[in-house]
Amino acid sequence: MAKANPARNCPVAAFQKMISGKYKLRIVWDLKDGPRRYGEIRSGLLRGTSGSAEITPRVLSRELKALTASGLIDRKDFGEVPPKVEYRLTRKGKSFVPVVAAIRDWGDRHLSEAAAFVDAAE
Repeated sequence: MAKANPARNCPVAAFQKMISGKYKLRIVWDLKDGPRRYGEIRSGLLRGTSGSAEITPRVLSRELKALTASGLIDRKDFGEVPPKVEYRLTRKGKSFVPVVAAIRDWGDRHLSEAAAFVDAAE
């Protein structure tokens, strides 16, 4: 008897698998304001991340391919030399932005409270 695929049977598991990875949510958030080129996405991921390691091109390419495969973003190759490629949110990706906004708002409320609590305790 074959094992059931939890991602197929549980929407939460399927969602978790779709957004797993260090940068996927941040890429979607960065694309909410419109199409971006690879370099713009890369520099956007490096903003506000003092002390974090720079994202490697291989990792960013993998994350972009996964988001494209999941249908959240679309890749448009202009067929030019030098290469010009843009990434943009699909309709599905745009419908995901409020979810990321809710996560961000929750983090603003609750993670900043935790940080303030830790600071007060010290």
